[in-house]
Amino acid sequence: MEFRKAILREVPDSYRSCLSTHPMHGNVNVEKAREQHRQYRNALEELGVETILLPKLNEFPDSCFVEDNAILLGKRAFITRMGASSRSEETKAIVDTLMEFFEIRDCQAPGTIEGGDVITLQDRMIAGLSQRTNMDGVRQAEEWLQRKFDTIEARDIMHLKSYVTFVGEDTFVSTERFADHPTLQGSKVIVVPKDEEYGANTLEVNGVVLLSSNAPNLKKELKAEGFETETLEMTQFEYCDGALTCLSLRF
Repeated sequence: MEFRKAILREVPDSYRSCLSTHPMHGNVNVEKAREQHRQYRNALEELGVETILLPKLNEFPDSCFVEDNAILLGKRAFITRMGASSRSEETKAIVDTLMEFFEIRDCQAPGTIEGGDVITLQDRMIAGLSQRTNMDGVRQAEEWLQRKFDTIEARDIMHLKSYVTFVGEDTFVSTERFADHPTLQGSKVIVVPKDEEYGANTLEVNGVVLLSSNAPNLKKELKAEGFETETLEMTQFEYCDGALTCLSLRF
């Protein structure tokens, strides 16, 4: 899938207090996170993507994870209704920017859905039914975006794309837990080594697969399958349960 633009949001001053259960959460360094964010933005631009950087929202510690705010397809944007109450107001700050490019519709209660749960393919979408996304939210997104949604139910996880991502060429990267899920049948699945599970959150951008520098064995597997790869240091986002896909809205 070709991307021409991406929306990013600056890392907030309050980032260290974001929602996270990671054991290293207390070690978050905001300035280092900002440097890693700059490297991420530079990588997108080097791959031919024009980036749109939105100002930081210090009142929302998780607001740099802008992907969760909307689901984009064609000329339409579905504004999400966040599953975490502390993030419920984030979406209001992105609507004006999205209206420059898309027709928009908001998810309505009792639906909840977050972008981190949605994988976009050429002919369908895959949504995780997780802690943050429910079936009502998926049905509303399906209706507005006019695209079939398949689902993977995993109520104990935050976001599906922490476990499964699509890298093109009819190939998924997945942790062992979801590698044999019926929704992925018929496609090639590269299983992430057990000690590199964070690496499952890859991001394919214009023919190059971006992945965490902490997943060297996964990188070898991707290269062996013919994928061009680039690694980025993501430690400060890993500590806050975030990753590559979370940090931008691409279209």
